[in-house]
Parts: sequence; C-alpha cells; structure tokens
Amino acid sequence: MSGLFAGLACRECGALAPPGPVHVCERCFGALDVSYDYAAIGERLTRAAIEARPPSMWRYAELLPLDGPPLVGRAAGMTPLVRADRLAARLGVGELWIKNEGVCHPTLSFKDRLVAVAVTRARELGLGAVACASTGNLANATAAAAAAAGLPCLVLVPDDVEPAKMVATSVYGAHLVPVRGTYDQVNRLASEIADRHPWGFVNVNLRPYYGEGGKTVGHEIA
Repeated sequence: MSGLFAGLACRECGALAPPGPVHVCERCFGALDVSYDYAAIGERLTRAAIEARPPSMWRYAELLPLDGPPLVGRAAGMTPLVRADRLAARLGVGELWIKNEGVCHPTLSFKDRLVAVAVTRARELGLGAVACASTGNLANATAAAAAAAGLPCLVLVPDDVEPAKMVATSVYGAHLVPVRGTYDQVNRLASEIADRHPWGFVNVNLRPYYGEGGKTVGHEIA
C-alpha cells in the first residue's frame, strides 16, 4: 500500500481490516470505509498540484484507494457544470449549476468513475474476474472497464430487465446472467457468490473502493 491509503476501517466500531476484497466488519458487521493518512495528504496535495494535472478524476490520486496508476477509465471524470437559469428561477435561488455526468467516459454514466477505481483495485488484489449486480448503468460501466482491463466479467440482472438496457453490456462481452427475482434478491445472490469465489463484485466486496470513485464528483465541484 501507498503511505496515503491506510487500509479499511469499520464505520460503526472503528475496527481496522486488511485492504482486501471485503466490505463488512468481522467484529460488528458494520460497513467498511477506506482510511487515509490525511496528514500526509495535506503535506503533498495542493490546489496548484491538482490544477497542473490532466483534466480527469485521477488528478485526485492521493484521495483514491489505489497503490498505483489507474488501469482503466483514464479519461473518466471532469464532467462540465451546466448553468440552469430557468430551474434556478423555479426553485427561487439566485444561481444554479448542474453537474452533467451524462458525458462521463466511456459509458456516459457517473458509474464509470466508481467502476474505474473498483476494477483497478481488483487487479491490484489479484482477482481473476470482476462482476456486479445491476439493472442498467452499472452493468454497462463494469462490462466496459472489464473489457479494457482484459478481465472476464459476470453481470447478474433481474430477469425482467428490459433487453435494450443490456445491449451495451453484451457488446462489451460480459456474461449476462438473468436471475428470477427482484434487484435485492439479485444483490443477495451476488454477495453469496462473492463469499465463495475470488471475483471482484464492484458493488459488493469491492464496495469500499467503488464508493471512493464517486467522491470525485464532489472534489471536482469543490
């Protein structure tokens, strides 16, 4: 691990956990979050350093839980802020800007940010495949990132999801598995599979890393 990404810590009891493919505390079953050495980050990361870097989410590398450079999604992030004057007037505010994640690279969803971090971390952890439970955007983002990384990809979806939503996922070569049940049931099945196989489910056992990718939206706005 780098000196900045310090591992995982339980949100409830504070217990530390190894930085592996795990998302639940063994002591209290609380959710695990990424832990950083913010003192060291404060000494290294400055506004000037950020502004001098290429316009992507990776300009915030010190605030992402990776040991090395990104494997996929190098162009993800830095989506525009769009001024919305009519909506501002409707809401009674003086000025309103909307972050347009519909142009995020490569699958036009903010999920590209989350998956780029999770899939890169999966490779760092030596996992042989990546996967997810999804009903649309996450499936596309995971399939695209897996294809770019050269990793097999498994996508579990409810069997009543509209076929049109899964076209892009299929194009990227993911293995689609329709599951009879609701999304919650599909996600439960994903959790059970993640406990038995060395696969990286981006929104299950890789969730602590996955969530950090989403924070880059806030970094950019700030």
